[in-house]
Amino acid sequence: MNNNLNIYNHNKTIKKDVMMKALVCKDFGPIDNLVWEEVTDPTPKNGEVVVDIKAAALNYPDNLIVKGLYQFKPNFPFSPGSEGAGIVSAVGKNVHDFKIGDKVSFICQWGSFAEKISINHKQLIKIPENINFELASATQLTYGTSYHALIQRGRLKVEDEILILGCSGGVGLAALDIAKAYNVRVVAGVSSEEKADLCKQYGADEVVIYGSKRLDIEDQKELTKTFKEKSIKGGFDIIYDPIGDCYTEPALRSINWKGRYLVVGFAAGDIPKIPLNLALLKGCEIVGIFWGAFTGYEPKQNINNIIEIGKMISSNKINPFISKKFPMENAAEAIQMIGERKVLGKVVLINK
Repeated sequence: MNNNLNIYNHNKTIKKDVMMKALVCKDFGPIDNLVWEEVTDPTPKNGEVVVDIKAAALNYPDNLIVKGLYQFKPNFPFSPGSEGAGIVSAVGKNVHDFKIGDKVSFICQWGSFAEKISINHKQLIKIPENINFELASATQLTYGTSYHALIQRGRLKVEDEILILGCSGGVGLAALDIAKAYNVRVVAGVSSEEKADLCKQYGADEVVIYGSKRLDIEDQKELTKTFKEKSIKGGFDIIYDPIGDCYTEPALRSINWKGRYLVVGFAAGDIPKIPLNLALLKGCEIVGIFWGAFTGYEPKQNINNIIEIGKMISSNKINPFISKKFPMENAAEAIQMIGERKVLGKVVLINK
């Protein structure tokens, strides 16, 4: 008998839980409230597998969910983190597509900032041989979102011209990377010179630096003028907007006739109130991009997208950018950086 898993008390054998470590949120609040501590090892339920997590990537919603500001509010306690990669270590009943030892990436609503996760097998994708765990963990959500947005919802064509707001962030840089793989002209919108330099390295044809201060009405009018001046058409066929706030209306005013405005998120803060007469005057489409819902409603299309993204990485058509790596136990520090918008590209957490 393995005495490491059992203790004895009054001639009774009491099974001791096998433990792992995870970043735990016990109440909504500041990032400092998160703790890295021992929790019970997961066991796979029907249709689930356990993945030993080797790497997990951060996304802006990780900062929101622990503060109670995201649209989903988990029961306590929970671990944040919505994507990762690792090795299958246990398989539950009615799982036939995966076996112990398979290298996989996954998406989840939360739970990847941990040493292990038990997850439905339908949320897994096998990792191609030439893609490592770090890269696999950092591409599914950002590149999945941007590929779906540009290809399925934006109906991207080579003759299009695109404005990407928040272009140096995870989804923004992925959108730039994908657009340039299709030889499309891109104007990148960013808040600093450092972020502009990164976008130029990734092929942005023009860059607009709009700063990080809140824009008043006059500032917004000036930004609209700048956007239009950077467009060779006088307006953009596709606008990719993951930041919202006071930057949305100036961008929408610079859209081309019958353009597609892709609403991806609101990382800059407030959800903007759009004058709908602009949609009428521009004959444009305002299109919501909720990749998480898309993966549920159209799982086969999502799998096909992720496979195509893998092929594009393998053929060097796209090159995901990982700017920083942290040990998994330092996840709270990494989330703080995301919340302060100090991140370029992707940040990845590593389990030793």
